[in-house]
Amino acid sequence: MFTGIVQGTAELVALEEKTGFRTHTVRLPQAMLPGLALGASVAHNGCCLTVTRVEGDRVSFDLMQETLRLTNLGALTLGESVNVERAARFGDDIGGHAMSGHILCCAEVVAVEETPNNRTLRFSLPEAALKYVFTKGYIGIDGISLTVGEVQGNEFAVHLIPETLSRTIIGQRKVGDRVNIEVDPQTQAIVDTVERVLASRSLG
Repeated sequence: MFTGIVQGTAELVALEEKTGFRTHTVRLPQAMLPGLALGASVAHNGCCLTVTRVEGDRVSFDLMQETLRLTNLGALTLGESVNVERAARFGDDIGGHAMSGHILCCAEVVAVEETPNNRTLRFSLPEAALKYVFTKGYIGIDGISLTVGEVQGNEFAVHLIPETLSRTIIGQRKVGDRVNIEVDPQTQAIVDTVERVLASRSLG
């Protein structure tokens, strides 16, 4: 489980293409290295990945084809950075909201609006994901726990404070970029359950 409180950013320093998957290596911040071992879970832009090799601050992960297809990790190039968070431990503060590290889909940045004290980003979502997104609801964007500012049609907006912009890669996002989306698991469960109940009643 993750909290959506990004612990830092990590630069992609190596890529190795293999049959059916890819291995990528990032340089993790020093503060995230103590106790890190093979098999540990680290979220990259919100996507849960498993540590396969540790060489100092260079840490490697294997990405399956489905991960490369479904998330924005498959489009990464050397020198780019990702938001990173180690898995939460029992007793840790949940400063954001509970996140599984399972990406639902990608959304596209359609507008970046600057104001004196914050920045608003607008995203377009695939139709199948729209039912899970509500104004003032939680959403995970590239692993960041955020609150939905508003929903209009197939678009939603989030309002970002300077701290979020400085600590994560979302401050670098521009129109046309794709971001990983994880919806609040509780919201998803409720919506899916209500849909199933209504569908069974209509059949009855």
